[in-house]
Amino acid sequence: MTVQEDVTIDASVREVLSGVYDPCCRDKGISVVDMGLLHRAEVDGSAARVELMLTSGWCPFATQVLTDIEAAVCSLPGVRSASVELIWHEAWSPSRLSESARSKLHFLPDPSSVDDPAAYVARHWPTHHDTEDSHDR
Repeated sequence: MTVQEDVTIDASVREVLSGVYDPCCRDKGISVVDMGLLHRAEVDGSAARVELMLTSGWCPFATQVLTDIEAAVCSLPGVRSASVELIWHEAWSPSRLSESARSKLHFLPDPSSVDDPAAYVARHWPTHHDTEDSHDR
């Protein structure tokens, strides 16, 4: 994952947030850490502060993710309060994904690199009809 070296991420916060999932990726077992959503996390005495990025400003699950992160961080020993804030000065990109997340997600290639898009899709994503036929055999 590409992470700026000057960004502080407390190890205990990273560890506890490895068990928090964006609802869009829960079924694939990809945590908010593996998605690269964690921008900064610091614990100062009994207070924690977490800065989070979203994959999209239109994320319909943002409130749930923020609530889940706050609860997880507050479960750390000695932490009594957690402030979870969204950052907007830096955009999320797929380069922030961990290798584990990248291997579980499927991305289409750059359209200009595919000679025949329909053939590419047919080779990589069989239609539902094709899947049903293969199960009937």
